[in-house]
Amino acid sequence: MNTRPSRSKPKAIAITRQADLARLRRYALGAQGLLQRSPFGRGLSGARKAIEHMGYVQIDTISVVARAHHHVFRSRIPNFMPDMTNRLLKDRSIFEYWSHAAAFLPMADYRFSLPYKDIMKNGQGHWQRSRDTQLMQDMLERISLDGPLRSRDVETASGSSAGWWDWKPAKKALEQLYMEGALMISDRDGFQKTYDLPERVLPSWVDTRPPTMAEFAEHILDQQLRCHAFATLKGLTYGRRNPALRQAVRDLVAERLAQGMLDTIELPNGEQFYCVADLLQTPPPRAHARLQILSPFDNVVIQRERLKAVFDFDYQIECYVPAAKRQYGYFCLPLLYRDRFVGQMDCKAHRRRQHLEVKALHFCAHPFAEEELINAWVEAMHNFAPFQECDTIGVASVTPKHLEKPIQQLMG
Repeated sequence: MNTRPSRSKPKAIAITRQADLARLRRYALGAQGLLQRSPFGRGLSGARKAIEHMGYVQIDTISVVARAHHHVFRSRIPNFMPDMTNRLLKDRSIFEYWSHAAAFLPMADYRFSLPYKDIMKNGQGHWQRSRDTQLMQDMLERISLDGPLRSRDVETASGSSAGWWDWKPAKKALEQLYMEGALMISDRDGFQKTYDLPERVLPSWVDTRPPTMAEFAEHILDQQLRCHAFATLKGLTYGRRNPALRQAVRDLVAERLAQGMLDTIELPNGEQFYCVADLLQTPPPRAHARLQILSPFDNVVIQRERLKAVFDFDYQIECYVPAAKRQYGYFCLPLLYRDRFVGQMDCKAHRRRQHLEVKALHFCAHPFAEEELINAWVEAMHNFAPFQECDTIGVASVTPKHLEKPIQQLMG
């Protein structure tokens, strides 16, 4: 790693050695809370601190294993239980809205959801472009007069004498009102949402002023550097299609570079990342001998280009790929050991019989001793299975093949 450039003429810090790449990986994982066993504390307070630090946790409907939003929390909060997500929602620590996808977000960041809601109101977003404005008004008035409305209330009303709406149009109307910010999710029962007016959901301390573009850019830059340690210009605005916001972020990065507040890091492939000045002069956190089973939607893996550039891990979730074209499996979970991604695992939780089926376990090239890695995986599985409501584990297939028999024997 070369010496620091002068403040008057910032130059990229070239990353050329494997040891320097390892340090970068540890900065990134440490910023994500994936190197310590309980970096944010435990229980509900730990979960609250985790999402405030990370900025969002993606919501997902796939249930072959624990839902992604529970899984992401559990990877950082050892004693996290699924009911804690809804407890955070009900005590108004978090709210639901769109990040790059449906997500839980810190309540303190509510005002930064307002620009996208305005885009939805103006019909410029990717959501429903044809709206039943009369039905939307009817639904809004109903909730205003009668109180919160559960999505199941709309379902059961359909086709009955009491139901003055049809379920599908009504559900679309509720979701459109939610995306436009006229409604919020006040509670959840699994994937059954309860809709209510924002004024009945938002705590009194929440700042509801729309941010200026400069404030929004500053929020994004600070958040991304806090939870990722370093980022590309593209990564800073990942999933955000607002050209004005992207330009504001670029301008802010240029300004902070000129002021010496940021450094530029250049990887061997020429890709450039930005980090807080002098980050590379601080000792990176330690990587412990622990294997972690992550969600495909975990914050650390969701930006696939970053994952490939920093960790040399070429990963794709294949549930959206036709079965015949899948290489690893339907819902493969990335495996992280120390500071390296060492493989992925396709599994399914059979909760009625409390059995966790590992359909396929794939280890990729890695620098670790096989016995060390296998033992770490076995230990991780014994912690992972109870979280899936399972007490037995079966392993069908392992790559490389010569590891299949010893792993099956260890799993009993």
